[in-house]
Amino acid sequence: MSNKLRTDNLLREQTRRHFFSRCSMGVGSMALASLMAEQGQAAPSAHPMQPKTPHFPAKAKNVIFLFMAGGPSQLETFEYKPELTKRNGEPIPQSFVEGKRFAFMNSSHRSDLLGTTRTFQRYGQNGTWVSDLLPHTANIVDELTIVKTCKTDLFNHAPAKFFMNTGSGLFGRPSMGAWVTYGLGSECDDLPGFLVLQSGPRGPRGGAVLWGSGVLPTTYQGVPLRNQGDPILNLSTPDSIDPTQQRAVVDAVRELNLKRLVETGDEEISTRINAYELAYRMQSSAPELMDTAGESAETLAMYGIKDPNESSYARNCLLARRLVERGVRFIQLYHTNWDHHGGPTENLQEHLPAICKEIDQATAALVMDLKRRGLLEDTIVIWGGEFGRTPMGEVRATTGRNHHIDAFTMWFAGGGFKAGHVYGETDEFGFGAIENPVHVHDLHATILHQLGLDHHRLSVRFQGLDFRLTGVDPAHVVKDLLA
Repeated sequence: MSNKLRTDNLLREQTRRHFFSRCSMGVGSMALASLMAEQGQAAPSAHPMQPKTPHFPAKAKNVIFLFMAGGPSQLETFEYKPELTKRNGEPIPQSFVEGKRFAFMNSSHRSDLLGTTRTFQRYGQNGTWVSDLLPHTANIVDELTIVKTCKTDLFNHAPAKFFMNTGSGLFGRPSMGAWVTYGLGSECDDLPGFLVLQSGPRGPRGGAVLWGSGVLPTTYQGVPLRNQGDPILNLSTPDSIDPTQQRAVVDAVRELNLKRLVETGDEEISTRINAYELAYRMQSSAPELMDTAGESAETLAMYGIKDPNESSYARNCLLARRLVERGVRFIQLYHTNWDHHGGPTENLQEHLPAICKEIDQATAALVMDLKRRGLLEDTIVIWGGEFGRTPMGEVRATTGRNHHIDAFTMWFAGGGFKAGHVYGETDEFGFGAIENPVHVHDLHATILHQLGLDHHRLSVRFQGLDFRLTGVDPAHVVKDLLA
């Protein structure tokens, strides 16, 4: 066989993508991008978190989700129900509970109404009811949109957390923070676009899946920040490696990954490239972020922080404000444990007041701090858990409540939500909505809308299915919540 024929056969064996992958990176990348554009495909990007244009003009740019893991009792905090207290110990009408399921309640306790021992007062311009457990939150009700008729589908902790965070009770769906950064990217170059902070005696049930990326590229998953030691594991450079050596390694790995990216078009390689570069930049930005000692004494006192180096929910709230200032798109704080079944460490008389005290001052301080710095207008602050609590008692008559999915309270501040507004009304016992029920998917659609994202259009096709945060059931933007 002649040399020319052998050469012709070899060239025929080379695919178009192989050819461009073996060209210089500049020419190869441009050519691949052009070819993929002609075929209606998105070219692989080495910067997947770059800011993106929303579907329509947005009212908000950032989200802080204060997640009270375990299910706060709305009946001890925001739902003033004097009839429930008046009829404490009486059987609840069978019509309320017929056909309903509860997580742990047995038939002997199912019908015993449980009134609250908390004192409620009206606050703010509209006379919003708030209990004595949340005195600091009571003072900011004119900044809040309180929704009393939230409704979810699942009554066990981990699946309900999945549902609130991902729109599905199934394991492995993208979280809200992942969807938001997928749709909008991030305006922060030296920190991840989605960060997670935790406080309380343990992590939330469900773990890292709650901030995972599911079927989206892994670059959009949440990154937990640690309160002690290195902010992120494996971020520090070993003592034996100097900055010049490290930069050389990062550059060499980037070139190898870019070649592979051009060859395969695999978005996970974009994630890998971005992770290396981001980790390099974070070696200076993350420690600076976590150093809150430079905050003024007045600011630390406002949040209730006595030691700026001590891990706490209050410190995490302050960090959330600092993250918004740096352009991080989605920040989620998890605080445990809000379970109130009635055992020695889960009762309404001692445990609930203690955990409310842990979060009340710092939560209110966060909202007011954002406002005074001009950040609240562009930031949605969300407060709530995975579900609420039943009007009926559990375990012992006056110590605990069961999980409840038919009506519970969440609140929103900033980001174009209607300040000083209470939405929805429940029956005389607080069991179910009698006007304006709001499903979790409706909340998701409304949050996305304020960020300029159409929940129908924010979707990704995976294994023949179109996935989105609001699922396949009808969901709508609750415009009555918006200014």
